[in-house]
Amino acid sequence: MLIVTAAYDHPDAIKLNDQVQLEYVERYGDGDLTPLDPSQFAPPRGLYLIAYDSDGSPVATGGWRAQERNEEGYADGDAELKRMYVVPEARGRGLARRILAALEDSAREAGRTRMVLETGDQQPEAIALYLSSGYAPEVPKFGLYRGYDSSRCFAKPLHAPNAPSALPNG
Repeated sequence: MLIVTAAYDHPDAIKLNDQVQLEYVERYGDGDLTPLDPSQFAPPRGLYLIAYDSDGSPVATGGWRAQERNEEGYADGDAELKRMYVVPEARGRGLARRILAALEDSAREAGRTRMVLETGDQQPEAIALYLSSGYAPEVPKFGLYRGYDSSRCFAKPLHAPNAPSALPNG
């Protein structure tokens, strides 16, 4: 498995984005209408990854984009996770977890202090991944769908590796 940095508008990214949008339609009746611009995923204010299998087929994606405090409920220093997706035939191999870890590392290195994401209640696999990866449900909610009952928001602090413990002495 090869995971590479790519532009959000790379042909393989577009192909997989189209597939995830079809999955959203199946699960929710509509695609994700969050406005995304390819420049939002350009380092150092973002990153987009594509995973390829051994025959060179794109099988997974994920990205993050920087957010600051705004009317949609984000906080200064946020890195928003977007377009995490694994094609059905490649699920169960740990790809999403590998991409998630790489995105967290990148956001941390870029000085982001918290990774946030918005998903929906019809994506139990995604919710399980995020909970098992240290994400906590976030209230108040943020993002385009924050007012929807089906929206689920999660956040995880991005501490520096080997950060000293915050436990008091003595």
